[in-house]
Amino acid sequence: MSAHVTLITLGVADVAASTLFYEALGFHKSSASQNEVAFFKAGGVVLSVFGREPLAHDADQPSEGSGFRGVSLAMNLSSVAEVDSEFARWVAVGAAPVRQPQPVSWGGYSSYLADPDGHLWELAHNPYLALNADGSPQLAD
Repeated sequence: MSAHVTLITLGVADVAASTLFYEALGFHKSSASQNEVAFFKAGGVVLSVFGREPLAHDADQPSEGSGFRGVSLAMNLSSVAEVDSEFARWVAVGAAPVRQPQPVSWGGYSSYLADPDGHLWELAHNPYLALNADGSPQLAD
């Protein structure tokens, strides 16, 4: 079996509000979604939003805690201009700017935003990473 990711679930305070946020960004909600959980097509994986408390309960973990979680999600884009445009669009639909788009030490262009629950998203252009037509990365073995 090959290692792979099929689903990323974000614990959120309000599933309905988070659903509207991700739909406003262009993520397409699946008909498999319910009031308690929403599923979105996200390239080769599924992004879901689920109540923070029920998600913690499901994993037998405490739900307390906030701040940096040691994780970020990333969306690589095809150009610097696309990063700037997407950054502005994300802010317009409710994302909080964390780091403005800027050139970074590894030779790319990157920014960070937080969704309404504080989950970090990086929007970046990596000139060393080719993207397929669907936005998925072309990685060498």
